[in-house]
Amino acid sequence: MVQIGYTMMTEQAGPRELVGHVVGAERAGFDFSVTSDHYFPWLESQGHASYAWCVLGAAAQATERIPLMTYVTCPTTRYHPVVVAQKAATMQLLSQGRFRLGLGSGENLNEHVVGGGWPAAHVRLEMLEEAVEIIRSLFAGENVNHHGARFDVENARLWDLPDAPPPIGVAVSGDRSCELAGHAADLVIATEPRPELISAFVRHGGAGKPRVGQLAICYDTDRDAAIARAHDQFRWFGGGWRVNSELPGPAAFAGATQFVRPEDVAESIPCGGDVDAVVEAVRPYVDAGFTEVALIQIGGEHQEPYLEWAEQKLLPVLREL
Repeated sequence: MVQIGYTMMTEQAGPRELVGHVVGAERAGFDFSVTSDHYFPWLESQGHASYAWCVLGAAAQATERIPLMTYVTCPTTRYHPVVVAQKAATMQLLSQGRFRLGLGSGENLNEHVVGGGWPAAHVRLEMLEEAVEIIRSLFAGENVNHHGARFDVENARLWDLPDAPPPIGVAVSGDRSCELAGHAADLVIATEPRPELISAFVRHGGAGKPRVGQLAICYDTDRDAAIARAHDQFRWFGGGWRVNSELPGPAAFAGATQFVRPEDVAESIPCGGDVDAVVEAVRPYVDAGFTEVALIQIGGEHQEPYLEWAEQKLLPVLREL
């Protein structure tokens, strides 16, 4: 049975609100939660971008059961991998073993702020692979000295380590990233229900490991209002990873999506209160071999009614998939 998750979108709500939302998601019965880790929103209309790791720490204390996960953190540019390892180990302790570390090669939107330029995609994957190696060594309690092609580490060690380190997930978009995830990660992460990603992950060593996808929806009792909100805040979603990872800021996303119409968004994102529409959008993930799907409810001010609807109507149906 596929597990259904809740997404804390740091781009669409403030930090206190995000913590309240995940408390509500736990109460509603979601199986797990994930958290974006951004420095900018995609579009100015989203209006937020708080520090995900502070939110996660607060969420770990405010909840009791629901697993927490970054979806995803880039451990190469804005954060050095030794810092990511320290944060993740601390989160695993705070959450009492409920944390998973989702990693990816990053987006220009968030990583350009430190002024190091934006590497080519193949360089970013090389950096990610080396970063995972460093993080694994620190999770193992080693005293790490590392002088690699992309990173230097001088005499690093984690002093507060959980009994079991956080599982590491790697986000994928093509065969090279699937190869990395298959041999270096404990689970795979993707935002599109592409069967070829799962088959490549399995081929490269990922058999039997969890596979986590993500799907945006926009619940509202007024479907037209839902479509308008999805268009206003999430019309960038259809751009695809290869485009979205390269754009440098909200203005670029606004320009790239200026000709996307509300009806285009409505075709790709379930809008309104039709449970069957969400089920049909989740089904391709199940058919592709995903074991978990994290839902995004679009609109920071529209989480409470969504959570009530999910608890009463949506989750019972999705559990039958």
